[in-house]
Amino acid sequence: MESVIDNNLPVGKPKWLKVKLPIGQKYTELRGLVDKYSLNTICTSGSCPNMGECWGEGTATFMILGNVCTRSCGFCGVKTGRPETVDWDEPEKVARSIKIMNIKHAVITSVDRDDLKDGGSIIWIETVKAIRRMNPNTTLETLIPDFQGIERNIDRIVEANPEVVSHNVETVRRLTREVRIQAKYDRSLEVLRYLKEKGINRTKSGIMLGLGETEEEVFQTMTDLRNANVDIVTIGQYLQPSKKHLPVKEFITPDQFAKYEKFGLELGFRHVESGPLVRSSYKAQKHIL
Repeated sequence: MESVIDNNLPVGKPKWLKVKLPIGQKYTELRGLVDKYSLNTICTSGSCPNMGECWGEGTATFMILGNVCTRSCGFCGVKTGRPETVDWDEPEKVARSIKIMNIKHAVITSVDRDDLKDGGSIIWIETVKAIRRMNPNTTLETLIPDFQGIERNIDRIVEANPEVVSHNVETVRRLTREVRIQAKYDRSLEVLRYLKEKGINRTKSGIMLGLGETEEEVFQTMTDLRNANVDIVTIGQYLQPSKKHLPVKEFITPDQFAKYEKFGLELGFRHVESGPLVRSSYKAQKHIL
């Protein structure tokens, strides 16, 4: 793993951020299928450090609605600009990919599509329907955007009724404007609260650390999420996708992550995944329990 060299950063990533190359028969089989059929997974395109572990468990993450986002968040490596026309065949393509890979638990996510009146929510529900139809035994998590807080668009996700609905708050209140330029901290909390009120069985959110937040701010964010009746929280280390993105201010130690996990469980979350390499979909298959 390459060292981070920047006057404002620690020199070199700490040892706890180094990962082993993915191995195992299941991973090798899935990697072969992804390459053979040119399947699009976030696991591969995002170079996720947990890919081998998740694939070994039969879990994979897919992104819909293209690869160009209408928002320009300071932490995200996805391209920003004018998105392409919606591909109405995409739901079937994703469902077919899941079938080919024999995925037990699929995580679906998307870029923000503020250019669309429905925010992309119609493709979202059609994708869930296609997956259910083609893969009746596959469980689902939908990692959704905020849909600008428009309830009729969020209601389509509620109608689809996946086992888990996730929306990431990403950072603490103070840093939201810098980290998530077009997003709003309270709007994200309201989306999560609304999902639970409408009957979603499991709601989930994620936080990145190392952007300059304080321990007290992380505790407060976790408390805010629990007060919005969120069931599951993931907490991981932010890593800079490129020099154009926000710098890493601090590498959080495993002991500190353990402290956040303990605090979260005491707050009453059903599941808390807290560690340097944790990402939104880490151990996602366990979150339906």
